[in-house]
Amino acid sequence: MAYFFALLAAIVAFWLGNSGHYKPLMLFFGAVSVVLTMVLARRLGTVDREGAPYVRLPALMRYYPWLAVEVVKSNWVVVKACLRADLDVVPTLTKIRTKCRTDLGRVTFANSITMTPGTVVVDIDGDKLLVHGLYEANTQPEAFLEMDRRCAEACDPKEVRA
Repeated sequence: MAYFFALLAAIVAFWLGNSGHYKPLMLFFGAVSVVLTMVLARRLGTVDREGAPYVRLPALMRYYPWLAVEVVKSNWVVVKACLRADLDVVPTLTKIRTKCRTDLGRVTFANSITMTPGTVVVDIDGDKLLVHGLYEANTQPEAFLEMDRRCAEACDPKEVRA
């Protein structure tokens, strides 16, 4: 039920923020559209943990600043590689197992890896991700343990594996 109310609050805030109309007739039409949207969302079964991730917002707000720092660090490594006279990259493909159990957690983890320069997630198969990296040393599964742990805590706090 918390997901229903979180989605309702987000849709109302989105409508009010984008419409800019606060006359009674427009507010009535907005209320009708919000109710219809919520009825459709309920019937489609999208009001669940992954359909309304707003309850995870505090945890995600702790994860994204950490991720931003990691992106900057990785940028520095890629910039140094590009500016060197000798191209010393050693591209590699590595399979990584993730602790994330939900689709949202896996996609967030895969996107986090892809956002980090020098690495790209090529395929996701269950809890395994195929990662392409510029440097073999930076693409080992151990290099992603901290990111995986933090992502699992942010996206799947109740489902995190031991």
